[in-house]
Amino acid sequence: MTPEIIVLSLTAAAVAFVHTILGPDHYLPFVAMAKARGWSMSRTLRITLFCGAGHLAGSIILGMLGILLGLQLSSLEWLEGVRGNLAGWLLIGFGLVYTVWGLRQAWRNRPHSHWHSHGDVTHDHLHTHHRDHAHAHQSAGQVRSLTPWLIFVIFILGPCEPLIPLLMYPAARESMLGIMLVTTIFGLVTVATMMLSVFLAIVGLSRFKLKSFERYNHAIAGSAILACGLGVAFLGV
Repeated sequence: MTPEIIVLSLTAAAVAFVHTILGPDHYLPFVAMAKARGWSMSRTLRITLFCGAGHLAGSIILGMLGILLGLQLSSLEWLEGVRGNLAGWLLIGFGLVYTVWGLRQAWRNRPHSHWHSHGDVTHDHLHTHHRDHAHAHQSAGQVRSLTPWLIFVIFILGPCEPLIPLLMYPAARESMLGIMLVTTIFGLVTVATMMLSVFLAIVGLSRFKLKSFERYNHAIAGSAILACGLGVAFLGV
C-alpha cells in the first residue's frame, strides 16, 4: 500500500464523517419518520442502512463508469449536481405533501368536548374521534407502507458529493485496489455515521414526552423533511 493510498484512506474516513454530520438530510428524515410512524429502533436502523447503501451506490457506479470510460471530472460533477438538485426537490415535494397531510390529521384528531346526560347528572369529557382508530390501522399498515421506499428512491438519486472528485479520481491514479479501499472506507464510515446519528437522536428525543404535540407528529415530520429539501436545493447542505 502506497503512502498516497494511506493518506486518501484516512481522508476518506474524515470526509465521510464530517460530510454526513453536516448534512442533516442524511439522518433527520429517518428520525422524523420514525417518531411520526412509530417505527421501532431496529426497523429505523435497517431502513437507514438500506437507504445509506443506496445513497452511496449511485455515486460509486457513476464514478466507476467515469473512470473506466475516461470521462472528464467536470462531466461527472455536472451529473452529480443534477442529481443533487433532483433529490432536493423530491425531498421538498415529499415533505410538503406529508406536512399538509399531517396538518389534516392533526385537525381531524383535535380534542373536543361531548356532553352526556345520565338522569339528573350532566357532564362533559374530552376525546378525539381518530386517535385510537388511526393508531390501530397505522400499526397494521406499516408493513405495506410506501414511505421507506420513497425515501430510498430519493436517497438513490442524492449524490455523495465528495466521493468522486476528492477520493475516487485521486485513488484511480494509484490502482484499482486503491479505488476499492478508499471507496469502501468512505461508504462504511458514511453509513455508520448515519446510523449512529439516527440512534442518538431517537434516544435523545425519547426523553421528552410532549403528549399535547403528539397529534402534530406527522406535520412535524413533514416539516423536517421539507426543511432538509430546502437546504439541499438552495443551500447545498
